Amino acid sequence: MRIEEDHMFQSHVGEIAALATALCWTISAVAFESAGKKVGSISVNLIRLFIALILISVFNLFTRGMLLPFDATPYNWLWLSFSGLIGFVIGDLFLFQAFVQVGSRISMLIMATVPPITAITGFIVMGERITLLGSVGMVITIAGIALVILTRNSGEKILGLTYPVKGLIYAFIGALGQAFGLVFSKFGMGSYNPIAATQIRIIAAIIGFSIVITISKNWGKLGSAFKDFKAMRHITIGSFFGPFIGVSLSLFAIQHSTTGVVSTIMSITPILIIPMSIIILKEKVPIREVLGAIIALFGVSLLFI
Repeated sequence: MRIEEDHMFQSHVGEIAALATALCWTISAVAFESAGKKVGSISVNLIRLFIALILISVFNLFTRGMLLPFDATPYNWLWLSFSGLIGFVIGDLFLFQAFVQVGSRISMLIMATVPPITAITGFIVMGERITLLGSVGMVITIAGIALVILTRNSGEKILGLTYPVKGLIYAFIGALGQAFGLVFSKFGMGSYNPIAATQIRIIAAIIGFSIVITISKNWGKLGSAFKDFKAMRHITIGSFFGPFIGVSLSLFAIQHSTTGVVSTIMSITPILIIPMSIIILKEKVPIREVLGAIIALFGVSLLFI
């Protein structure tokens, strides 16, 4: 019996890692929303990457015997760096701004579009097939999200947006960055160590964000962020569960399972974040949003059956 349980665990280790990733991203999203509203999204992005790089470097030193990924091939460095720039810099730059604009709960619901985007990308880039059921799943996912973000104005027949359009666009661009970043991660990682692969992505992202902050002249805001103890506490918590544990688990997951299955499981974050929003952020969540999140998740699950 014990042997059967061990075999079942090993055969589904990728899916289990994806589930753990969803939980980590739920915690980090709430933490980063709180920090971003205090010190700004750009400061949160760069600080959390530095913290994550320190944590991963120490971890690699003890587990792999090297502080930096010296054993990575030029191929690994090229594609994982590209993935880091797309996923962390472009994707998270907009996602974190969406946290400030519309909150982590709505932002993570919009992130439910990552699996459909990933599937379409796979179809265009790698010729992967999208089934009729998968197409129906995409429509249902979009319908679930639409239920949350669209509302009918009183006395009017036209639909309007429940949340600021800028925040919703930011969240969608963040979803695009996550989807493309995930595809390029799998492409560049191969059988390479997922923790070290995350380290490469973070190094590339730190360079990218440093350029962004230099161009936008926001180094002063970064200094102010370090002086805010409460914000730094939230950034540290988010860094541990986000770019350190969460991203590493996501790469481990796609290494041991298909990208589609992993994306589907990780998409339960909008469901997991609802009780955290109620308990920690003291937010009132309309039943429409709960229903919309469930519908969107159902659509995502159909995409990869």
